[in-house]
Amino acid sequence: MSYYQSFDEVPGIFPYHPPSQPGPETDPHRPENPGDDPDTERTKVVGKSKTTMETVKEMGATQVPEIKSNIHCLTIVGQIEGHLVLPPQNKTTKYEHMIPQLVALEQSPEVEGIVVVLNTVGGDVEAGLAIAEMISSLSKPTVSVVLGGGHSIGVPIAVATDYSFIAETASMTIHPIRLNGLVIGVPQTYEYLDKMQDRVVRFVTAHSHITQDKFRELMFRTGELARDIGTVLIGHDAVQCGLINEVGGVKQAMNKLKSLVEEWKSRNEVPLQ
Repeated sequence: MSYYQSFDEVPGIFPYHPPSQPGPETDPHRPENPGDDPDTERTKVVGKSKTTMETVKEMGATQVPEIKSNIHCLTIVGQIEGHLVLPPQNKTTKYEHMIPQLVALEQSPEVEGIVVVLNTVGGDVEAGLAIAEMISSLSKPTVSVVLGGGHSIGVPIAVATDYSFIAETASMTIHPIRLNGLVIGVPQTYEYLDKMQDRVVRFVTAHSHITQDKFRELMFRTGELARDIGTVLIGHDAVQCGLINEVGGVKQAMNKLKSLVEEWKSRNEVPLQ
């Protein structure tokens, strides 16, 4: 006789089958395939993805439009940060971030034009001049747009492009170079300041239609600024004195840049043999 003894099945009693818990697959009130029931409407709840939520947090929009373009937008906002790190609450443009971008733009074959958007209060003189020199030495067409303000060392950056625009309500402050912190009152200090001033004046006058005499007159004008000497130019004033080429915004800047790109491409085309 076998060690194991067989038992007859008793319906409902033996063997015991525990009742299954109703769920998405076993719920008797919902079909397994909603598409099989024409009376059941298929509904799908879609939540915000992590990428979308990050975009809302950083940009304030659910989706940032992406477009494949041959034009790159370079923004210079806040205060231009140079050799000294500014407080964290300051909105800054770091020159060590801008210079690698400009080198990459010069080398990138996909980029054929660059638009520089400025809304800056100025900042480090040497850093601002470094950015301006880099922009002016690019081989590709460049256009700048001053929106809000292009003050102090932002003036050389605004005129460093091939063509410049300023919004009708935007302003530009022209004033002499100033030093922060401890200043040693010796003749060498004033000579250094004068040389720094000449660097700015020469660059601005070389890349715009304003003369040195007019630029220095605006720089040392008294009675216009409350705690400093200098001049504030607004929109048409900057165009009339020859500092900026034209009054306009993004539309005018993009149209001008596209025309410059077409001229640049026609000059660089290799004739067919």
